[in-house]
Amino acid sequence: MNNTSTSKAKRFKIVNYEDATPEVQAIYDDTKRTLQIPFVLNWIKCQGSNATLLSGNWNKLKSTLMMGNVPNVLKQLIIYNVSKERNCEYCAQAHGIFADSMSAMISDNPNFRVTENLDSPIIPESYRTAISVVSKAALNSSQITEEDFDLLEKAGFDEEEIQELMAQADLVNMLNTLADISGIKLDNELMEAQA
Repeated sequence: MNNTSTSKAKRFKIVNYEDATPEVQAIYDDTKRTLQIPFVLNWIKCQGSNATLLSGNWNKLKSTLMMGNVPNVLKQLIIYNVSKERNCEYCAQAHGIFADSMSAMISDNPNFRVTENLDSPIIPESYRTAISVVSKAALNSSQITEEDFDLLEKAGFDEEEIQELMAQADLVNMLNTLADISGIKLDNELMEAQA
């Protein structure tokens, strides 16, 4: 363990791009490209002093959230819902903003915010089922039953998509844990986008 850090912070230090190592800067660049945003999220920067941790966590987030067959808006809604239930302020706000930015994929109404309408019949029934079951898996994994898998199958998800959905339960637990223990605040850039 390295105790020579000059930072007095008890939680994770935010490492800005210009202060990061070239290895970390390369990961930062990949996050911006992949997420299609012009800045590095605080959730990423709070891991910038540990390239090994950041690389592993980013690769997990990237493959679980950004790749696959399940629509990204549904994955964002699952993470938003679990984060809200768990009172993880950073993740609920950040993923709520990302989900709301995709509201047009669900409704043509320019005032429609998907996060404010999770129970609305406008939200596809398959989405509502997935949000409910995967939220249950994230919050109480030992209570998942065969019936929960049947519900997902009846909602139209195939085996690969069900695995992908259930991976969101694991991902949101990691996201929430790191956000909460690091003490990060919502990115100024996300707050501006929300305004």
